[in-house]
Amino acid sequence: MLMFDRLRDDILAVRSRDPAARSVLEIILCYPGIHALILHRMAKRLWQMQFCTMARFVSHVARVFTGIEIHPGATIGQRVFIDHGMGVVIGETAVVGDDCTIYQGVTLGGTSLARGFKRHPTLGRGVIIGAGAQVLGNFTVGDGAKIGSNAVVVKEVPPGATAVGNPARVLLREDQQRREETAAKLGFSAYGLSPDDNDPLSLALHGLIDHAAAQERRINELTEALQRVGIEVAAEAQVADDPRRLDRLVD
Repeated sequence: MLMFDRLRDDILAVRSRDPAARSVLEIILCYPGIHALILHRMAKRLWQMQFCTMARFVSHVARVFTGIEIHPGATIGQRVFIDHGMGVVIGETAVVGDDCTIYQGVTLGGTSLARGFKRHPTLGRGVIIGAGAQVLGNFTVGDGAKIGSNAVVVKEVPPGATAVGNPARVLLREDQQRREETAAKLGFSAYGLSPDDNDPLSLALHGLIDHAAAQERRINELTEALQRVGIEVAAEAQVADDPRRLDRLVD
């Protein structure tokens, strides 16, 4: 019964996050992310029973039919949505939290060759990873974080943050309450972007330009003020040297 409950949750997750999904039957038949998750749960059970070769074979079959490679040792939470999915790779010790969304070409990989240690990232709840992003290493991506398309993330991302670039840099951090309020107003953010916002990198560049313009304006104001003070000081000095010049200054 638990298997069917999880399948139902997966279908509801797809319907809530993909406007192209028209029916339950279409999701069951045509969404490779659903197929990959079903086969991964079978492989995971075999892996836990120490049938490692059979588990890897089931994972291999899933990759052949879906283009999605999930190692049997990986831990996948509930209501995870792998959209499109082609080229997604999730490593052995990776942990994907509940309600995460992963787009095509994403890699949750490791950077260490040591056996018996956690080598892959841990995703918190509600993380969105854009197409082509590479999340590499043993660290945590916090709850509600967003990873931009083609980003290369090699260090921890705080909860509610947005990370873009190569290597990825954090451009936006929101507290939990503000993030939840924004999410409730805007709905699901496909590909880690909000429908009415610019790209986070563009927002950062615009902010730098605005800051530079404000500084230049302030410098000009200070320069003009210093020039006025200098003229007044020069005039006072002339009067002090020759009081008779006061009449000419007044004239």
